[in-house]
Amino acid sequence: MRIQSEQNPQKPASKKVSFGVILSLLPYVWQFKWRVGLALLCLVLAKVASVVLPIFLKDIVDQLSMPGNALVLPVAALLAYGFARISSSLFGELRDALFAKVTQGSIRKIAKRIFEHLFGLSMRFHLQRQTGGLSRDIERGTKGIGFVLNFTLFNILPTLLELLMVMGILLWRYDFWFAAVTMLTIIAYILFTFTVTEKRMVMRRRMNSLDSMANTQAIDALINYETVKYFNNEAYEINRYDENLGKWVDSSVKNQVSLNFLNAGQGVIITTGITVLLWMAADRVVQGSMTVGDVVLVSAYLTQLYAPLNFLGFIYREIKNSLSDMERMFGLMDEQQEVKDNKEAVVLNTRQADIEFRDVCFSYESERQILHHVSFKVGAGETVAVVGTSGAGKSTLSRLLFRFYDVSSGSILINGRDIRSYTQLSLRQHIGIVPQDTVLFNNSIYYNIAYGRPSATHEEVMEAAKSASIHQFVTSLPEGYESQVGERGLKLSGGEKQRVAIARTILKDPPILVLDEATSALDTRTERKIQDELFQIAKNRTTLIIAHRLSTIVDADRIIVMDQGRIMEQGTHSELLEKNAIYARMWTMQFQASKALEASEA
Repeated sequence: MRIQSEQNPQKPASKKVSFGVILSLLPYVWQFKWRVGLALLCLVLAKVASVVLPIFLKDIVDQLSMPGNALVLPVAALLAYGFARISSSLFGELRDALFAKVTQGSIRKIAKRIFEHLFGLSMRFHLQRQTGGLSRDIERGTKGIGFVLNFTLFNILPTLLELLMVMGILLWRYDFWFAAVTMLTIIAYILFTFTVTEKRMVMRRRMNSLDSMANTQAIDALINYETVKYFNNEAYEINRYDENLGKWVDSSVKNQVSLNFLNAGQGVIITTGITVLLWMAADRVVQGSMTVGDVVLVSAYLTQLYAPLNFLGFIYREIKNSLSDMERMFGLMDEQQEVKDNKEAVVLNTRQADIEFRDVCFSYESERQILHHVSFKVGAGETVAVVGTSGAGKSTLSRLLFRFYDVSSGSILINGRDIRSYTQLSLRQHIGIVPQDTVLFNNSIYYNIAYGRPSATHEEVMEAAKSASIHQFVTSLPEGYESQVGERGLKLSGGEKQRVAIARTILKDPPILVLDEATSALDTRTERKIQDELFQIAKNRTTLIIAHRLSTIVDADRIIVMDQGRIMEQGTHSELLEKNAIYARMWTMQFQASKALEASEA
């Protein structure tokens, strides 16, 4: 029985058709319009030089085929041939040099736009995403952009341009049948290629989806390395990964067989066309209506035309593959932002902030409501604690305050104004949080502390670390502040991670402070030490404390007791004890548990 359901590998990431993907790409390319224009001009000049080459080659052969007494060195034709070949090469290289910045610049702008868009999406999207598959989709998509741009402009367009010029020359110099056979061969080739390639795209999409699925599961298992080890599930994860790789291999084999069929069919069509044209040219030489130079001219054009045409089959296949990859990447851009700034949103700028939750209702899913008509205030500089059992909706309050989600009804106000009227950037700049589950970047301790305010000086980072009681620990490490914390901070203990998070928030220096089980990962001695520091830091800030250990919030200005998404009690520690209701029962239970623990340790 499977633990986790698998996504449908045949489901495309986006409903965009190929034309829609191209349209999505054009605005980024058009930002380099002058380079594109010059590159296209070089492309045309290079192709014109390439097409006239066989004409000069014909003249050289015809002049060298004359009787001995009339034979002279074809100087003009040789010089013209050399000039045309050099021009073709130089214009081709200049074209590539001009277009290099267009390709790489477009990839950079698109990648940045997608990265920016992903950060603009709601918490809901990021909780549902699969990081491994997402990263693979973006990686393949950006690679596909370079392929589509380069090969569409520099292979398909030049080949079509050359085809038109060659057809015109064949009609001008020879009879209709040379152009007709050439055209029929090309039409048969293109129709066969398009038909087979379209059928192969279904296999390609399935391959991509299976590849993303395998990558997602592998990364997920590696990220949760400890959990896998805890439950001895190495074999399960390996088998699950191998099973998906097996499906990918089957799909890949089918894809390769269909590719072999396509290549074989293309070869038959091209060889047939070349044979017929050479037969016609040779027959006319025998009849005396064409020269040996004409045979060389036709042969050169055939070689010159069919070589890129044969490559065009590969290009078309790869462009379709790249478009399929880009569909998934651009599909991310179709994800709608759940939380957006209003057009009239203003910038929040204050050092004194009061918070009000006014009749707030909220649900992550419509069938399960989390908060029910929650109303309370936190005055400027006041410290309010929220306590309750697990699932009471405490942490949801901080997520709503940060506007990771918008309330279902009611409103949250800062300084008397709905937070939806502020820009999200300025709102979050005014709020600092020490979360219960601290996740650090795979970088140095210094980097993770300085992340609270990247512009901070070295001295300010040191002061923040001292305030969080972590400076002494860091300096005792062999590499000090440059010590790496590992993936998600796994090289540090829970308490050390929490203190880094506290230092990071201190460095941010926000007027609003949220402590979400901020000392839950610390031992009793460290907790008491940091608790004193936190209350010192909170003195001049509007502070919301979400707590489980009641001993940490006895000095709060007001305590709010929640249960099943509703506020049940409010008051100071002593007032709530006097009521002898929910809070008093929670206090008694924790006090007794704490005494029992101390007795067992004695």
